[in-house]
Parts: sequence; structure tokens; C-alpha cells
Amino acid sequence: MITVNPMVSFSGTPIQSEAIVDFLKREMSLKEICQKILYQQIIDKTAQERGVVVTSDEIQAEADRQRYQQRLESSTATYAWLTDQLITPDDWEAGIHDRLLTQKLAESLFASDVEKYFAEHRLDFEQISLYRLTVPYQQLSQELFYQIEENEISFYEAAHLYDIDERRRLQCGYEGRLYRWSLTPEMAAVVFGARLREVLGPFQGEQGYDLFIVEEFVSAELTPETRQEIIDRLFREWLNSELNYLLHSQ
Repeated sequence: MITVNPMVSFSGTPIQSEAIVDFLKREMSLKEICQKILYQQIIDKTAQERGVVVTSDEIQAEADRQRYQQRLESSTATYAWLTDQLITPDDWEAGIHDRLLTQKLAESLFASDVEKYFAEHRLDFEQISLYRLTVPYQQLSQELFYQIEENEISFYEAAHLYDIDERRRLQCGYEGRLYRWSLTPEMAAVVFGARLREVLGPFQGEQGYDLFIVEEFVSAELTPETRQEIIDRLFREWLNSELNYLLHSQ
């Protein structure tokens, strides 16, 4: 039988488990936590049925990787870090086990489906290198559009000066390399139909008014990253389906 500690100690100050649950309720976070618990139960059950296991060597290798990432060069430093995270070494290993089990189960369930899925959804995996400039006012976005078109200022300089997002401003508007599927159908049609470095917009967005340029089109290829993205996507769909079945079969 699993016993549950009725309280958590935070820097020597006890916090009752009921207080944690009540706080999660008030923060509207309890549903998400319960959902994750049920996800893990589904994963554990399916992994057991399929004979998917995580070895102690795999857990140790992942623990070593995390210690290196956190620059924990001694067992003393590792224990201090775990204590600061309010977990024990056993808790840490259990978390590593669950994450590795999830990865191995996803691979077991869907690795054989990757090539077929990629062939059927090839367009989804086309990518663009996208630059974005967002300003709070429509008039300003229109003025910048004309200035860029007339070569009075470059898109990159304008983004560096005016973009409301600090990260993009420091990168002269670079939004990132994006898949077609990560965009709304309307926006995907616009940017994937554009010419390279054509100024697009202004478009009204959630934060203001956007201008875009496409720096590069990247053809769909079944890279290791794309393969993993497909497995993750199929696994998420499967997990949601299993949870929905579980909840409605009670």
C-alpha cells in the first residue's frame, strides 16, 4: 500500500497537502494535474501490457545527463539541489523513470507509422524562416510598411527599433523556423504563398499589428527531428483518446 505524507516541508515550514490541493483549485490548476495523473496511469498500464520497461542503467544515464546539465559535480551538490526542489532521490528517479517510459512507449506504439504519416501529411512539415515585426498601432505599422517598401529603412532595422517583443527586437525580428501546421490555415496560406523577403501586412494580431517577411522556405524532409515530432503528435492524440475513453466508460 502506498502511503501519502500529509504535508510538505518548505524550508522547514510545513504545508498541509490539503492546502496544496485547495490552492490548485483556486488557481484553476487541479484539473490539469489530475489529467496528468490519469495520463501516467494509462501509460503505466499500456507499457506493462506491451512489455515496455525502463532499466536501471537507462535511469542512471539520464540522471547523469541531468547532473551534468545542472553542473552538479558531486553527490553533496546533487542532494542539495534535490532538497531545494522538495524531492528525495527516490522521487527524482521515479520522475526520470516515468519520462523515459513515456518516450519508450511512444516509440513502441508509433515508430512504424512515421513514414506513412509523413507521406500523408507532407505539406504540414514544410517550414519557413519567418521574421515578424509587431507594433501597437495600425498607423505605425502602415508607416513602417511604406518605409520598408521605399527602402528608407530595412525590415530588420525597423524590427530592432520598434518591435514590442524584446526577444525579437534583439534578434531583429526573427520569429523562428516554423512548420506549416503550427500556423493558422489563413496565415499559412499568406506566408507560404509569399515571395522571399516580400513585406506582408499589416495584419491585426493578438498583441498589435504585424508585418512579416519570409527569409527562407524549407522543403519537407523526414529528419530525426521531424520523425520525433510525428511520434509525439501521434502519441498525444492516442493519449487523449485513451483518456476520453476512460472518463466516459465509468
